[in-house]
Amino acid sequence: MSNEIADQSDPTSTSTFATAEHFAFVAARSPQAQEALETLEGLYPSKSPADADVIIALGGDGFMLQTIHKFMAGGKPIYGMNRGSVRFLMNEYKEDGLLERLSSVQSVRFVPLRLKSFGLDGTESEALAINEVSLLRETRQASKIRILIDGVERMAEMICDGVLVATPA
Repeated sequence: MSNEIADQSDPTSTSTFATAEHFAFVAARSPQAQEALETLEGLYPSKSPADADVIIALGGDGFMLQTIHKFMAGGKPIYGMNRGSVRFLMNEYKEDGLLERLSSVQSVRFVPLRLKSFGLDGTESEALAINEVSLLRETRQASKIRILIDGVERMAEMICDGVLVATPA
């Protein structure tokens, strides 16, 4: 499974964003993001995320990560506009020229981290993550953890309270 986000650092590159006709706007709860949502929905026709070609996230980096996680199973491209404070993942917010900007963005594809865990009772759990996977013990005893990444054993046994595996920056 891979997903696509937009990066405007290369205005000469094109992607599936260029062919988008239907947009879904989603916004963080902050007043700034909600105001942007109202403005953009007034300027551009919008659809539900299920019926859209592109999902446009309005908020900060945390909201972008939430949006990616929420919609990654659908495989739709996500374009983020900053209405937060950090803006590491987000593009600059502009009300005008949305279609032109979408037609010239660089597409960035990524594959989420897949966590597969096995409990002492034989249960198996699986989850997808964007930035990192954390695993914490749920008993008073330390955990015995074995780490495999892409099928390669990276650590045969680690006895600890938990572990954090993160994507490279």
